Amino acid sequence: MEGTGYVEDKRNEEVELQEEKTRLAGVIDIINREILNYIEKRKDITQYILDSRKKNIEDFEDDEDKIIEYFDHERFVKEEAFKTIDKRLKELTILELSPYFGRVDFKEEDEDQKIYVGRFGVTPDGAYEPLIVDWRAPVSSLFYTSSLGPNKYTAPLGEVEVEVIKKRQYIIKKKKLIGLFDSSVDVKDDILQLVLSKNAEEKLKDIVMSIQEEQDNIIRQPRNKMVVVNGVAGSGKTTIALHRVAYLLYNNRETLQDKVLILGPNPIFMEYISSVLPSLGEVGVNQKTYREFAIELLDIRQRDIMLTKEYMERILKGDSDFIKDVTYKNSDKFIVDLDNLIADVEKNYYALQDVVYNNKVVVSKAEVEEMYIKYYSNIPLFRRVKKLKRIIFSRLKDERDSVVRKIEQDYQESISGLSKDELRLQGTSLDYKRKLKIREAIKVLIDVKKGLNWLEEPSIIELYTKLSSEKPYTMDDLTALLYLSIKFEGLTIDSEIKHVVIDEAQDYSKLALKVIKDLTDCKGMTIVGDSNQRLIPLEGDILPFNSLENFIDDIEIEHFKLNKSYRSTKEIMEYANKFLGEDTIVPLVRSGEPVKKLVVKSEDEFEEKVNNLIKEYKEKDFDSIAVVCRNLDITEKYGKILGKKNSLKVIDREDIIYQGGAVIIPSYLAKGLEFDAVIIIEDRNYSEKDKFMYVMATRALHELAVVKY
Repeated sequence: MEGTGYVEDKRNEEVELQEEKTRLAGVIDIINREILNYIEKRKDITQYILDSRKKNIEDFEDDEDKIIEYFDHERFVKEEAFKTIDKRLKELTILELSPYFGRVDFKEEDEDQKIYVGRFGVTPDGAYEPLIVDWRAPVSSLFYTSSLGPNKYTAPLGEVEVEVIKKRQYIIKKKKLIGLFDSSVDVKDDILQLVLSKNAEEKLKDIVMSIQEEQDNIIRQPRNKMVVVNGVAGSGKTTIALHRVAYLLYNNRETLQDKVLILGPNPIFMEYISSVLPSLGEVGVNQKTYREFAIELLDIRQRDIMLTKEYMERILKGDSDFIKDVTYKNSDKFIVDLDNLIADVEKNYYALQDVVYNNKVVVSKAEVEEMYIKYYSNIPLFRRVKKLKRIIFSRLKDERDSVVRKIEQDYQESISGLSKDELRLQGTSLDYKRKLKIREAIKVLIDVKKGLNWLEEPSIIELYTKLSSEKPYTMDDLTALLYLSIKFEGLTIDSEIKHVVIDEAQDYSKLALKVIKDLTDCKGMTIVGDSNQRLIPLEGDILPFNSLENFIDDIEIEHFKLNKSYRSTKEIMEYANKFLGEDTIVPLVRSGEPVKKLVVKSEDEFEEKVNNLIKEYKEKDFDSIAVVCRNLDITEKYGKILGKKNSLKVIDREDIIYQGGAVIIPSYLAKGLEFDAVIIIEDRNYSEKDKFMYVMATRALHELAVVKY
């Protein structure tokens, strides 16, 4: 009987597989028809624009203004129409090769429902039901839940209760169904294992099909709240942040389009993630480093700003004075000192006094003080002083006009009492005296205005030298200058920002987070980081991004903790755990090769062993291999040795674009990246709780080797 049942099950599986293959072929056929349909639409729009252009040029050939107006309008219509059609064609072209990756069968109000979930949604012309549902649609959240049975999803009109009957995942490559699995989408899931076993770049783009429930929950959080994720290396923080952007844009496009800002740690990282949002159909999202963000807002020369590598190198080399300065500028005391500086300038810098014109007090010192201290106290200081100057200038102008009117009046009275002969004899002299008096009144006014130098504003950079006079400026100094610019000048961003994403948030100071919030005035933010990866010295154990409630008001904040790592193999994560003390990572049960530990005693042996490792990894078809060193000196030293027989690229600057292959890179520039295989150069004895070692080890996806020299 057991044999019969097994045969029956296999037969059912084969029938079901054939049905799914038939359906897939039908879906691809529909997508192809949709592609042709959109190509036809593009042709029609092109022809319409050409016909319209010809007609309008003929109609308005004698009216240049009308022709210009027409072309301005035509350009807008053309751009918008083509933008929409091209975006849809790109989506359909992606879907043609792999239309969907999941299916959910569920009951809603006793009615059987079935949806197929894909990277993008498709509802053919004339159809009422979607052929494929976009993964960002509310109902698609059912696919990412961890179990079958009673469940719910949040629709625009409220929560909808359902019963999930089946969840199925598909592997579809180049229009072919490779396999399917019925599962509860947990971390042991076959497709998750398949995605995680891929090479780094391919994995980054395919992650949408393997998002876990805890990750999906964060992605779908409401727009107007501050979502803070503290996740271990490999827990998917960056993936969550980028997919949350795609999700929010999909559901709030009119509000958020072109109003999302992503801040990352360095250009290498920004380039590394640059392909993710386009692969999800989102383009035009503003992505920049915090350094670029600050420089754009401040009038400071690039050469006056310390590079990230010099900043980190001085920390790594134990520069005690520099570390003391960095610790201070990341402390609460620094913020207090900045606030005291602001209060001191406000209280003592301006020596307010009477404004006198023509021996008359036009604006009294008491009135100036009242405006300065009381009426306009809520305006940033320099803008407040500018407003006072405008008011004073206006009063002086009124007084000057009054004096000029009196001069004119006296002149008219003088000439009105003269006879024609007297006017002929004295008129020119009286007119000259009139003009002289008016000129004198204007000169006195100019002198009074020049004398208002007690209302001149100081340079923010000059004021800042009271706290820090050293150059080049570090990122901590740029943050302080931004803060002073906000408080003194009311500095704002020109473009409107509705949502901010901060990656590697563990390295941000409390002041930097305050500055970003004040400048953007965002009600919605996504902040992701790893407490264990903070490499910048800080007083105390509580990182600012984990305690936002203490210094940011008027915004809902929710914290999420992620302890599971989906990046590396069990063996790699167990090795990395050694450097964390108690706060360990829960590794996914994806086994791989043991961590190799090699000890070499000479340069020749070092060169031979490491070159053999690189060769071995290349033979395994690993696309990205990194030799990771603690600092730049070691990177450059071993880069020369290994570069003799390898096309090994030395990443020694933060503006170098990483495009795969074998590289040698210092630890702080590797942060946030992942590589198929990593070789750590251990040039010293590492201690427990060594965060640099933790960072270096957790860059590896599949294989890790540690070479001690």
